[in-house]
Amino acid sequence: MQGEKYLFVVSGPSGTGKDTVVSQLLKKHPEVHKTVSATTRAMREGETNGVSYYFLTKDQFRSELEAGGIVEHTCYCENYYGTLRSEVERYMMEQTPVILVIEVEGAGNIKRLYPDSTTIFVLPPDMKELEHRLRCRGTESEEVIEKRLRRAETEIALSADYDEHVVNDVVDTCADQIYSIIQDRLVRD
Repeated sequence: MQGEKYLFVVSGPSGTGKDTVVSQLLKKHPEVHKTVSATTRAMREGETNGVSYYFLTKDQFRSELEAGGIVEHTCYCENYYGTLRSEVERYMMEQTPVILVIEVEGAGNIKRLYPDSTTIFVLPPDMKELEHRLRCRGTESEEVIEKRLRRAETEIALSADYDEHVVNDVVDTCADQIYSIIQDRLVRD
């Protein structure tokens, strides 16, 4: 599809700070946008429907899937997450750089649908720091934290399939690295 070079996928294990990094990038570079994902998980304190996520019931999510309105999705910790086709294709048609912050499984789906997109994997400095970040959130049970840490190991192993890799040791530095990747990609073609 035309405009695929404007599509950037950012993934990484839960707790790597990928959302924080992308938020920092968007503050510094308002010409870059981020899609709003759909999810069936409960809204957390401080989140807003249509801004943080599109919060859907499981039935609503399934209906969107069946209608072809979701281009990638995954089930993570018993909740669905997905990207709305309308969000992605609007930005591509406008030739506006857009970032999807999604899980590893979803990134593979996007790369298959939009092969000229760019995938970027955010790594933690190390596993000890990742565990520290997950625990400091204070939003998940011990069981969920352990599940996220096991999944992180699997996701890091799969990161070899990504086009680019960055380490989130310092948020500003990581955001600048991702922006450089975006700029390089846009001038390449």
